[in-house]
Amino acid sequence: MSSLKGKTVFITGASRGIGKAIGLRAARDGANVVVAAKTSQPHPKLEGTAHTAVEQFEQAGGKGLACITDIRFEDQVQAAVAKTVETFGGIDILVNNASAISLTGTLDTEMKRYDLMHGINTRGTFLTSKCCLPHLLKAENPHILNISPPLSMEARWFAGHVAYTMAKFGMSMCVLGMAEEFKEQGVAVNALWPVTVIATAAVRNLLGGDAMIQVSRKPEIMADAAHAILTRPSRECTGNFFLDEKVLRDAGVTDLDQYSVEPGAKLQPDFFV
Repeated sequence: MSSLKGKTVFITGASRGIGKAIGLRAARDGANVVVAAKTSQPHPKLEGTAHTAVEQFEQAGGKGLACITDIRFEDQVQAAVAKTVETFGGIDILVNNASAISLTGTLDTEMKRYDLMHGINTRGTFLTSKCCLPHLLKAENPHILNISPPLSMEARWFAGHVAYTMAKFGMSMCVLGMAEEFKEQGVAVNALWPVTVIATAAVRNLLGGDAMIQVSRKPEIMADAAHAILTRPSRECTGNFFLDEKVLRDAGVTDLDQYSVEPGAKLQPDFFV
């Protein structure tokens, strides 16, 4: 399978950034793309809403559905899943993309930020997976893809930002456990992480501004890598911690410079790689 045409793809946090890029790539195939995101009204510092993302998906050739959802709340996730199934008849793919970040040390991490990161990253991923799985189990080629890093229990990945690492590794632990739990039933559960920093609003606003953007890659590299994973047979592709570069090279892509914000720039490696 090389196309997601007719597939229903449920993506958390798809109003902008990597989530939206993955949605656009699926929409170009003719997929149904569900935006499960909090942003219903324009934000002064963040581009795009769930509704503008849906407009772009439909312009790209797919069908879109905006579900205003805070994935920390079970009733909101259940409502979004129910609306998706009512609208499109099922769910084929779940992308757990929504995430909160605070690169602060232990003494500088407010507990409300700790709770936000764990509520969205780890708990939100578990909750959304739990709600989507009854429908994924009925799908022809079901996939869950978490935008989370390879698991590596080395102190260097934790020391500068223990709370954030715990929350992101929680998403990756969902991959480790659920891949094995649902292997016999044919649901693929994988993780995808970038080798370099990706040019997103979080990078611009929290991690270095325009200077960091210039040494980043565009979200499209993650979208193309996700597409390559999500079109694989689910029974033959599960429990992997993929890196975007390797996925694309294995798919025959040789020109990675096309994804650079500033072609030829020395790229900034991402966390956890």
